[in-house]
Amino acid sequence: MSLDTYELLKALVEKNGVSGAENSAAQYAKEILSRYGETSIDVLGNVLCKVGRFDESKQTLLLDAHIDEIGMIVTYITDDGFLKVSNVGGIDNRVLTGQTVKIYSRKIVDGIIASTPPHLKKDSSAAADIADIYIDTGMTGEAAKEIISLGDRVCIYNSLERLGGSFVTSHALDNRAGCAAVILAADMLENIDTKYNVCVLLSVQEEVGERGAKTGAFTVDCDKAIVVDVSFGLTHGEDAADCGVCGNGGMIGIAPSLCREMSDELINIAKDNEIPYQIEVMNGKTGTNTDAIGISKGGTKTVTLSVPLKHMHTPVEVVDMRDIENTARLICEYIK
Repeated sequence: MSLDTYELLKALVEKNGVSGAENSAAQYAKEILSRYGETSIDVLGNVLCKVGRFDESKQTLLLDAHIDEIGMIVTYITDDGFLKVSNVGGIDNRVLTGQTVKIYSRKIVDGIIASTPPHLKKDSSAAADIADIYIDTGMTGEAAKEIISLGDRVCIYNSLERLGGSFVTSHALDNRAGCAAVILAADMLENIDTKYNVCVLLSVQEEVGERGAKTGAFTVDCDKAIVVDVSFGLTHGEDAADCGVCGNGGMIGIAPSLCREMSDELINIAKDNEIPYQIEVMNGKTGTNTDAIGISKGGTKTVTLSVPLKHMHTPVEVVDMRDIENTARLICEYIK
């Protein structure tokens, strides 16, 4: 493996990719993936890469990970320079106030989500509603309107930082962790004969309705697909039956909407190659791009492979980099 997981992940989370405005993250991913095959960005913004040489006698397997992240969109600028916003995707309102944000405008503008001091607030028990928050850029209304436009994207920004052991924390690990696993798998497959033709799809707009996966999968017209996303990592207070454990490997999905044959194949390959893994059972749809890819065109055999992640949809998401690497290893062994 020629790529360093930490450096790859750090570069991915630094790029703006709020749903519908993923160009910065997509351009970086295109640059990386072009090492492994013909790479392009389609009309919707998806990154597509044909890994290695394609053989018409082989089936095509799609490796999908969504590259977009949750965030906000500017809806109004007050005369005194404050920004009103709405959510893009499922932001956790409990962590909004007092956060540092970046506004992606004609230039990147730093701001703060305004917080009323507790001394002046009658009731601090309820989480702020996003409709009631204001972003303070320190600019006058006139200055803000010269730089910032309605529709500009906003994200709560934290750079990638190391925690204990192989744990890291940042915003946007949902789903740059999945993107990193897919890119690492492509790197591991370089110059290796494979059972399948392999196409990578780093899809856009998952957080607003799996839109990129619908169009990207239709374009590729694959026979099988492995969708790499994140899922719930156990912290404190959750039911262990609903969560994976960070550090125990990727989570192989089993669900009515998934291909049980592929799930079983991944389980057996993980066992044979002593790759750590976990099982994630879902009772219907998965809430991932498999729900769109599985019914694309004439139908596609699909399976999920998820990286356990703590503190989902907050600016302090946490993953264990070993899970990303082991997920990439498992993908690689399946394809070989």
